Amino acid sequence: MNSGFVADASVVMAWVVESQSSQATENLLAAAERGAPVHVPVLWTFEVANTLLILKRRRRIDQQGYDQARFDVRGLRPLLDEEGPHLALSSISELAEKYGLSAYDAVYLELAQRKAIPLASRDMALNKAAKAAGVSTLL
Repeated sequence: MNSGFVADASVVMAWVVESQSSQATENLLAAAERGAPVHVPVLWTFEVANTLLILKRRRRIDQQGYDQARFDVRGLRPLLDEEGPHLALSSISELAEKYGLSAYDAVYLELAQRKAIPLASRDMALNKAAKAAGVSTLL
């Protein structure tokens, strides 16, 4: 995993919210902590922030958990890919259409495909699309 991997918001939630964690996601976090680059699209920061808000509003995490998760996420320092917005109406939309994904999910697939690195997602439909597109998956 020297070139790293693309991590979607579901994986990051597993890293910072214990109830979302599994051994596989913990292994990915350990790889990231050992220096494996974690690539994310610009959308990722908004998606993670929104997911944490939803978890707090639904009382699945308390204020302390919310504050700690935001602190932990800020410490991850993923590699933020800024090319995605320029591809939203071309290759990302094409992938979304071809594989029946939302544009939000297709941005992760496109990034993994463009960088030729594996995708880490807990989303079954996204993993299925990635495999169909010839992208390796880690979960």
